[in-house]
Amino acid sequence: MKQVVLILLVLVTIPMFSESSKKKKTKSKPVPIENKLIDYTEFKRIVNRSEGERETHRLTEDQFLKLMSEEGVVLLDARSENRFHLLHIKGAKNLPFTEFTKESLAEVIPEKKSKILIYCNNNFEGNQEAFAAKSPAASLNLSTYNSLKAYGYESIFELGPLLDVKKTVLPLVSDSPVP
Repeated sequence: MKQVVLILLVLVTIPMFSESSKKKKTKSKPVPIENKLIDYTEFKRIVNRSEGERETHRLTEDQFLKLMSEEGVVLLDARSENRFHLLHIKGAKNLPFTEFTKESLAEVIPEKKSKILIYCNNNFEGNQEAFAAKSPAASLNLSTYNSLKAYGYESIFELGPLLDVKKTVLPLVSDSPVP
């Protein structure tokens, strides 16, 4: 009798443990938290749509320098104001990435069809204070390019190579007093 009870107990509890472990393995999708001012799906769409075009809009140092001299081109530096003042390309307008809004961008780039040239910390080496390198996947050029696309700007060109601040032909200037 004891053996029959033990066998029945085992037969009843095994399926219970089996169902319990299946439930633990199956994870339900989290319920999205609504926020009409954040659209990750649209962000991914912009990134995916821009991928091929972006590569064709990356410029060599000489191409960048040549395009800088064209009429109506906007040279945008989205680094922090402090780093911008330490060293930047002559003629660049500074609008820190954290300050991007429809209105602030319109002040710096009034025409959506304007050619826009961008560069970032990861384009220059040899002055860590002014051009502190970011993680490659967090390069400011990537965020700036896609944000400008999100705001409706279409003609965006990016400095491609990593340049030494002491050897570049791009005119770098400082707004900070030299000690």
